Amino acid sequence: MAVNLFLDGVLAALAVGLSFWLATPAAPVPHPRALPLAGAAAIWLIGIPFGLPRLHWRYVSARDLLLLGAAALVTAAMLCLLMVGSGFSLPSPAFPVILALTLGAALTVPKLLYRLARQQRGEALAAQTALLVGDGENAGLFLAAHAQQPAPPYRITGLVALSEKHVGRRVHGLDVVGAVDEMETALRRLADEPDLLILAAPQLTGDRLTRLIRWAETRAIRVMRAPSLTRLAPAEQKIALQPIAIEDLLNRRQVTLDREAMAALIAGRRVMVTGAGGSIGAELCRQIAGFAPAELLLLDSSEFALWQIDLEIGEQYPALSRRAVVADVRDAPVIAAIAARFRPELVFHAAALKHVPIVEANRLEGLRTNVLGTQVVADAAARAGAALMVLISTDKAVNPSSVMGASKRLAEMYAQALDVQARRAGAGMRCVTVRFGNVLGSTGSVVPLFRRQLAQGGPLTVTDPRMQRYFMTVREAVGLVLQASAAGSGAAAIPDGGIFVLDMGEPVRIVDLARQMIRLAGLRPDEDIQIKFTGLRPGEKLFEELFHGAEQPVPTEHEGLLMATPRLVDLAAVGTALRALAVAAQAGDEARAMAVLHAMVPEFSAPPGLALTRAAE
Repeated sequence: MAVNLFLDGVLAALAVGLSFWLATPAAPVPHPRALPLAGAAAIWLIGIPFGLPRLHWRYVSARDLLLLGAAALVTAAMLCLLMVGSGFSLPSPAFPVILALTLGAALTVPKLLYRLARQQRGEALAAQTALLVGDGENAGLFLAAHAQQPAPPYRITGLVALSEKHVGRRVHGLDVVGAVDEMETALRRLADEPDLLILAAPQLTGDRLTRLIRWAETRAIRVMRAPSLTRLAPAEQKIALQPIAIEDLLNRRQVTLDREAMAALIAGRRVMVTGAGGSIGAELCRQIAGFAPAELLLLDSSEFALWQIDLEIGEQYPALSRRAVVADVRDAPVIAAIAARFRPELVFHAAALKHVPIVEANRLEGLRTNVLGTQVVADAAARAGAALMVLISTDKAVNPSSVMGASKRLAEMYAQALDVQARRAGAGMRCVTVRFGNVLGSTGSVVPLFRRQLAQGGPLTVTDPRMQRYFMTVREAVGLVLQASAAGSGAAAIPDGGIFVLDMGEPVRIVDLARQMIRLAGLRPDEDIQIKFTGLRPGEKLFEELFHGAEQPVPTEHEGLLMATPRLVDLAAVGTALRALAVAAQAGDEARAMAVLHAMVPEFSAPPGLALTRAAE
């Protein structure tokens, strides 16, 4: 601050002397002689309320320049009034204007020159050049923040817009050299090929982003995403670029959700979510909390996972009444007691064991959780007076080749049978089943595995080059689950025992996903990072299906939702099978439990190549 005061005083004094010379070149000496010192004192006095001593020359902004101009104007007026009041005449009628302009230039020009010099010196030292992709406010704010970096690691040489109409313009002194769909044309307008593409356009996703990344890969140009505008670092800190998220490459259209129907279903009601600490359960809690339920009960068997989501909901929705309960869905007395105390009106059952090889190695545990746990939750919710239970299912339940998939199919059958009973009786708890494929980034999914393997330098392990899966983001999946819940809660909304199936789009080959993630890390597949094929694991198959051969897909009124024509099983038959399953599980009789599972899900079979392994066990 002392340095700023001294420099501003010196500049003001020089400006007063210069203004006399400009006003009357024949008599350039200021009168009174002490007026330059008065100018310095005035700028010190005026500068304090304007905050001039606190200005950081390196980060001077347009707002700061306005303040400097205003301070110069007030100072000029004060000096002129001081001269007239002391009996001195003004050198010329234009002297007040000349003095104000001179003071303004003296206070602003040195600061601007200092900032530009620091910026040019920093860019000259930058080891890399970068091309910014984006337009509008996002690109402008990023460029403004980048200009304030003390030592930027890259020099931005041009701007690529998202559309042709912006080509030829200038933003923060940079030329818009081309459009994102014509990168070769944009590159020809640059003197040097950039080392880095920085994306400052959150809306650039899907096919356009994929094409851009493939183009950059052919030229060995890295692609990174700028941080969101709300997370830009302070000027004194380095702006941290982020890798492109694999979710951004999913070519999925935006589905319009009926949020009014969701709000009508959830608002003011008591809601229970099982498996609340898991990927799907946690996102259910986030989105449900946004619809203002009367109370939210979060239930999970993992204390740490439950603590994490409870903390997050508490921070985001502090006024929401909620309970965090550690409990196992297989413990019937405990779940019944919780339901009886809380009396949920809506139950979202996301608790399950979902990792195919783990369940294959722990079959009884998978059956206890996925089948008997579903029965426990459904029965407890129904006795407590719940109006609706939503079962989260999986595409692995269709023609299952694993215990995990077959157990989820048996859980579907129980939920369907309960729904048919309630529908035909005209009373009782409705059950809605929602089936979908893989969720990107969920616990146990391939994306976190690939990220960990990338961090370790590879290789990325893929079971088979032909393996493919359906993918969607967790936010999209849960939004459609809530859409299905609202649609399925009506009296005549779905056929008896109908299953909602999310429109998963086109399946993705896992090896293509692995290669894409390697590229997003700025590396080359099969050169920098190897891909290793390990063979199918127990319970896996090459591709998943969303519909059984006897389940014809039926469109619904809601975009993104399909309906599987129900394959119904009598509730009494399912109940008898589940009692036999419970007895076998209690006795630790895996053979008997598997016999019950095969009897109830006759399409359950091992994938090719694994039948011998299973027979030998």
